[in-house]
Amino acid sequence: MTLPSETPAPASWRNALTRLLEKPDAAEASSQAAPQDRVVPLALQFEVRELIPRTMYRWNGPTSRRAFTGEQGTGVALEELRLGVRPVMQGVRGKWVKGDLTWAKLQHLRGRRDLDPRHQAWFAQFFALHRAARPAEPGQDSEWMFLDEATSPVMWTMLEEATSQDIAFVGTAKSATIALEHTSSLTLDARRTDTGLTLAPLLMVGEAQVEFETARPIGDHGIYTFDADNPDRIRLAPSDTRLTPAQLALLAPGNAQRARFTVPSHDAAEFEHAHLAELAAHLRLGSADASVRIPDPAPAELVLTATFGPRHSLELRWKWANPRSRATPPALSTVIDEGLLPRDWMPEDADAPGSLPVRVTLTQIDAARFAAETLPLLERLPGVRVETVGTPPEYRELRGAPNLTVTTVPTERHDWFDLGVTVTVDGKVIPFTKLFKALALGRPRLLLIDGSYLSLKHPAFEPLRELISEAQGLNEWEPNRLQISRRHASLWSDFEDLADEAKPAVEWRELLRELQDDAPSPIAPPRGLQAELRPYQQEGLDWLAFLWRNRLGGILADDMGLGKTLQTLALAQHAREEAPEGREPAPLLVVAPTSVVANWASEAARFTPELVTRVVDATQASSGRRIADVARGASIVVTSYALFRLDFEAYRAVAEETGWSGLVLDEAQFVKNANSLVSECARELEVPFKLAITGTPLENSLTELHALLAITAPGLFPSARRFGEEYVRTIEGRRQGVSEGVGAGLSEPASAEVRAKRLARLRARIRPFLLRRTKERVAPELPEKQEQTLFIELSDEHRELYDLYLQRERQKLFGLLEDLDKNRFTVFRSLTLLRLLALDPALIHAGLDGMAPGDVPSSKLDALLEHLADVAAEGHRALVFSQFTSYLKLVAARLETQGIPYVYLDGTTTKRADVIASFKEGTAPVFLISLKAGGFGLNLTEADYVFLLDPWWNPASEEQAIDRTHRIGQERRVMVYRMIAEGTIEEKVMALKERKAKLFDAVIDDDELFSTELSADDIRELLV
Repeated sequence: MTLPSETPAPASWRNALTRLLEKPDAAEASSQAAPQDRVVPLALQFEVRELIPRTMYRWNGPTSRRAFTGEQGTGVALEELRLGVRPVMQGVRGKWVKGDLTWAKLQHLRGRRDLDPRHQAWFAQFFALHRAARPAEPGQDSEWMFLDEATSPVMWTMLEEATSQDIAFVGTAKSATIALEHTSSLTLDARRTDTGLTLAPLLMVGEAQVEFETARPIGDHGIYTFDADNPDRIRLAPSDTRLTPAQLALLAPGNAQRARFTVPSHDAAEFEHAHLAELAAHLRLGSADASVRIPDPAPAELVLTATFGPRHSLELRWKWANPRSRATPPALSTVIDEGLLPRDWMPEDADAPGSLPVRVTLTQIDAARFAAETLPLLERLPGVRVETVGTPPEYRELRGAPNLTVTTVPTERHDWFDLGVTVTVDGKVIPFTKLFKALALGRPRLLLIDGSYLSLKHPAFEPLRELISEAQGLNEWEPNRLQISRRHASLWSDFEDLADEAKPAVEWRELLRELQDDAPSPIAPPRGLQAELRPYQQEGLDWLAFLWRNRLGGILADDMGLGKTLQTLALAQHAREEAPEGREPAPLLVVAPTSVVANWASEAARFTPELVTRVVDATQASSGRRIADVARGASIVVTSYALFRLDFEAYRAVAEETGWSGLVLDEAQFVKNANSLVSECARELEVPFKLAITGTPLENSLTELHALLAITAPGLFPSARRFGEEYVRTIEGRRQGVSEGVGAGLSEPASAEVRAKRLARLRARIRPFLLRRTKERVAPELPEKQEQTLFIELSDEHRELYDLYLQRERQKLFGLLEDLDKNRFTVFRSLTLLRLLALDPALIHAGLDGMAPGDVPSSKLDALLEHLADVAAEGHRALVFSQFTSYLKLVAARLETQGIPYVYLDGTTTKRADVIASFKEGTAPVFLISLKAGGFGLNLTEADYVFLLDPWWNPASEEQAIDRTHRIGQERRVMVYRMIAEGTIEEKVMALKERKAKLFDAVIDDDELFSTELSADDIRELLV
């Protein structure tokens, strides 16, 4: 197939150039040359018509008929006259005929009647302009459109355009003439005569004066008139200014004649001096013969009508006064100073003449501020008049510094006090309920019932706002009755610091004294305690006894190995000895991990032999023993978290019937998940005292600390959601500034200051309820602990394999991190795969084609065995921890190969106590321990070496493992080795762990700020 050439023949370029340069008009003329003779022009036909109301169908619009005046007709109602227009077309004989044209049909008849397209387009636009202001109604005249009803002055522009398009203006009679004049004017003409001053309305259309009887307005922007002798002679013109209501009234039939009057000569001077200017404010004045001096029109005045309504409402309406004659209102921007009114009140065209502010209704504090602050300024502005409707309240702003008084009064509810807060400003007492709500909602101002108001941005209110923001989430915190419990001592202290005067109740003052002391009142060591307490342990007992005495709970968060169990048993002995004589004290319920239940029983038998300690090691159903029977006559009941959860209703029944003296949660990190069932059980058990024992009160987030305090000190903080907003988001947020919540939009230094203040407040709140001592501070006699990180270089084959998997998992995971919650399982599965591969390829050999265990050597395993061989040869003993039992089994296999004895413990070990005893009492140099199974609750001071085979991003887990041997009772230096595969995810985990350690230090140990959460960004760092 041959394609046509894209290049025109040489001679054709001239034709192409001619077409490109051809004028549009010429092109159109040439293209329409043939049908040009068949184009039918249109005309706009005018007729003065009389409206005829419909009598039978009153809901329909009126019809109309041709109106006659003068000799041709009588009885015409002049007020019903209208100027009608309709489209007509040129007939075959050159006459203008209606045919089947109507306004509605016109757009559909263009093709069928060969109508001039330019004319048809104009008529369609003219009809649309009319319909935009006056929608169709049933039964109205379908042929005629009445210009009297035209509301838009754009009509005159369109009529001018019609003449330029050769659209004829025609009448319905042969003698008709339609004249479109340039302008019209309506004035009150003043003339001086021999008898005085004569004033008469004067109407000019074009250059001719016309009679009022045959003149009618077109909207408020034009005038038409017709001859009384020949109503088909019509003239129309736009008015030189918009017609005022007074001018429109003059155009009503008969009004112009009544507006004529004469002022006698002896009153002329008074009239000119006192009334002429007033008249000029309503009508445009003139003097055709210049015999009377017309005063210059006063400038238009901006009038604000301020209507005061009930319940502190204020409606504002604006208008221009004196918009008469030629006095065009000025631009709003020239009258109202910039910034005096809100920007959204100002019109977009504030620079346009006659523009007005929007109409608004203000309420409450907005109404008060506008009335007190803005209205006086507007009243002083030239060209502005303020008119008030209704009685304005006496609004005034209180500007003095707030004076705060706080009190506490005991209530009928044990442990609770009514908190009274009185605020006065300028000697006026501010109702605290209203102030509370306003501060809690973050409002900038407060309006009082008498009309006075005050700014809540005063510096004195900001700390009060923050305190209320924190306190309003408390269960008992209601604005009409504020209550605080014994747990809210630090909150009271903050209120007291703000107050100019504080009046606490006597009981409250005594409680505060002990809470604010560096150390509670000391107590004597219990007589029945079979142990000598170290000084710091005695201080711990004093603190526990204080909490017990005041029915408060707390968290004992001492370092691992400092004797938290002993201190708790000392408290149990103290409580038993201090019980009222003749009254059998309720037992203390201890809930601990299964692995340490037996340890509690043995420690109780050793240190508090007078106490009856019973262990619940099976459910009621399986053992046949009721919990109530176990509790009866016991001093301490010890059970596991699992059994506590399974038989919770039985434990609750004891609490309701005979009662528990308290609840102790050992290794309380087991209840750090507030959503877990066991945590819910711990919260719901009603006992007078709750104690959480843990060396790691928080590991990953402040939410864990909140979960523990929700159990031990319920009501100390608001709900978990509010705690997250107040503390977690602010303290744990990114360093680059705060994007939401408290401090939102602040720069990095400012947001750091917000975090520091919030952290200080958190530490102050928890200080009375959390006791933590480190080994370095209270047990300096402990032998040295040396920690060393061993970086293990992977073999070439191992490195190649690891990098291959890293690239594959990295590519897969980066896309999933956008929705971490949804893809959390997949993400952590991939991270676990990389961690296993960093340890030993044999751990994932099942997923590698053609690979058997041992094909790729493990450098870490080789290095570990070298160290363990030396440890055993030198007579030392080592604890070896790993997250992965599969890796521990590889280590065990290598130990067997080399003939090194070992003991093994993981979560599947059934005779746990026997295994532990075999290491403590035996000679095996190595104890292989799963970090999860043996990271807590063990006392293994027989070992002096610790090997951590794989890092974890929770530093507390590693510290717990190390403290199995570095604790009270250890007499030798402890060597700790962390074995890290170089250039792998393990290095990234170490960096992340260091950041997370700062979380614990900042809240529990020191004042360092931090930023930590295992977020999508953290995982990205692990993969880079």
